[in-house]
Amino acid sequence: MTASAPGPVEAQFRASVARFAGPARAVATAAVGVFGVVAAPGAFPAFGLLAVTLVAGAADVFAGRRTSFALAVLRAGAVGACQPWITSVPGEASLWAVNVLTITAITWQWEHPPRLTGPALVVLLAVGIAAGGGDWLPVALRVVVETVLARLAFVLLIRSTARTDTARAEQAALERAAALDRDRRRREREYLALLHDTASATFLTVASGAAADPSAVAGYAARDLAILTGSPREEDTPADLEAGLRATLAGRAVPVEAVWEPVPLIPASAALALVRAAEEALRNAERHSGADSVSLRLGASPDGVAVTITDDGAGFDPATVSPARRGVRGSVVERMRAAGGTAEVASSPGAGTVVTLRWSRG
Repeated sequence: MTASAPGPVEAQFRASVARFAGPARAVATAAVGVFGVVAAPGAFPAFGLLAVTLVAGAADVFAGRRTSFALAVLRAGAVGACQPWITSVPGEASLWAVNVLTITAITWQWEHPPRLTGPALVVLLAVGIAAGGGDWLPVALRVVVETVLARLAFVLLIRSTARTDTARAEQAALERAAALDRDRRRREREYLALLHDTASATFLTVASGAAADPSAVAGYAARDLAILTGSPREEDTPADLEAGLRATLAGRAVPVEAVWEPVPLIPASAALALVRAAEEALRNAERHSGADSVSLRLGASPDGVAVTITDDGAGFDPATVSPARRGVRGSVVERMRAAGGTAEVASSPGAGTVVTLRWSRG
């Protein structure tokens, strides 16, 4: 069973700590080495150890992790083995050796796993004890405790970054779920708008007796099924919006006064949305407004077209329309938005209703 890959925060933390560990060890051991040379009674072994320290420090900064680890073992082992010649108090542990070993053991915890650093630390402690005398036993205990604490701190930080990654992943999952839910609801609204414009309209047409011819009813049903199931339809070729709107005015229960201004051809999908939205606005005027007359005006707008449907009916307050009512919101406003256009409904009680549909290119 393989461990899961670290998240971005954890991976960045590990990389940053690994980059910092080598230079920090190089600088610290070099400083300790300089002070060790000053305090050492014998110049020759001290300067030799300082040279080894600087070479190992260069490897800490510039070489790979394996080379850096090997030279770090050599550096700490050499300083520990040479204690009889560099200690300022004969028979006691050398502070140079103790500090180099402590720095090495702690910084290793940021770069390497315990299965690698553990055996190396045991060997270095054995060298220090053998060369430094009995007073190295409490030093060895202190080094072990400091190493364990350094490892625990590193593990706690790693777990903290892992929890951060988990929290970010959960937040991203929630955001994706919310986006999917919004998309699902949008599709539901579009489908309900289609259902309202197609099947419901066909049912009302049949129920009212306006379409008694079975072949005509079958044609309406086939058209509705193709729209609702997303079957392939005509390509989005330029279409004559005026012709489509004229077809919606035929057989209206309330007379419609139409004003036609020259307009350019527009994509068929936009024309279809405008025709359906206008048809829904006309249908609402017939059913709910009590208007005696309705007017429809087609005109050009900047880089597009505008369709205005006006009635002199009872009017209403758009803010009080129930969300369950799909006519204006779904079949007019949202349909125009989906087609890249806009729909404005202006009405108030007793002042009639004006529905303005606009579509423009780009």
